[in-house]
Amino acid sequence: MRVLAAVDKFRGTATAAEVARAIGHACWQLDHECVEVGVADGGEGTLDVLGGPNRISRVIGPLGETVEAEWRLSRDVAVIEMAKASGLLLAGGREGNDALSATTSGTGELIDLALDAGAKKIIVCLGGSATTDGGLGALRSIRAPQRLRGVELLVACDVTTTFVDAAPVFGPQKGATPAQVGLLVGRLERLAQMYLQDYGFDVRSIPGTGAAGGLAGALVALGGKLMPGFDLVADELDLHDKVAAADFVITGEGFLDEQSFRGKVVGGMQLIAKQAGKPIAAIVGDAEPEVVDRIEHVALVTTFGRERAMQETRTCIEEAATMLLRDRAG
Repeated sequence: MRVLAAVDKFRGTATAAEVARAIGHACWQLDHECVEVGVADGGEGTLDVLGGPNRISRVIGPLGETVEAEWRLSRDVAVIEMAKASGLLLAGGREGNDALSATTSGTGELIDLALDAGAKKIIVCLGGSATTDGGLGALRSIRAPQRLRGVELLVACDVTTTFVDAAPVFGPQKGATPAQVGLLVGRLERLAQMYLQDYGFDVRSIPGTGAAGGLAGALVALGGKLMPGFDLVADELDLHDKVAAADFVITGEGFLDEQSFRGKVVGGMQLIAKQAGKPIAAIVGDAEPEVVDRIEHVALVTTFGRERAMQETRTCIEEAATMLLRDRAG
């Protein structure tokens, strides 16, 4: 068989590449061909699956400190994970963050560096942000925003939250008190008016512009195109063509739940396989009982026990893949 292993990471135990490699080894032992592809949903890990970082730049972190942010530039395509420059983890998590002052300046600096380096396509991956600055920090760090007119600016976004709603929806997760949420709402309303006046975009009415505390809205005002994160990754990795060329698709992620079928890797791969008329199964760390019938799968915790699944994840993945391949081969 020609097998496609198109999988997400198992957070904390195996990277997407390691999961794909384990499935590939199972295929090799059973004399099947395998194409190994690490996949992400546009958030954490997307930089790695799109080739991995090949540059490190010193930029302003979320709380004004200097951080070393990884990013990628290859063949005129830049890939930037905003969390590498403006992420909540960099701010010390919810407890260490300053929700009012956290800034996206560093992300803007990375975009500016990509422009300086001659990028013709810039992919900005949102998620994991410390910020609710409406993207103003990023906008101010791009020295000549008009340069973006000649660039394809793609913004990976997996939420539909609108611009002003970013404060009440995501602010508390970033450490904002109820009073601070009110202040952030006022700030975003003023910024929305400014973006309308300066750029002609009413970001308040566009679903998704509240992603990353409104950074998505600022990038839309600068001409960026919001795209579901998985769809953007699928296009960059030519997943539709890879599925069409396969006899059997194995996907996977750490935890299977309802969200897996709403813009995440397993649901996205299932849809592509269905459109191509290809059989698909998943390997997952664990699964919610409510979704176990949504896709054929092997859950490592159920099959091998929690302790072994956590300590020998890659071996368990390989054994799970062997089970699926033998079942498929009859």
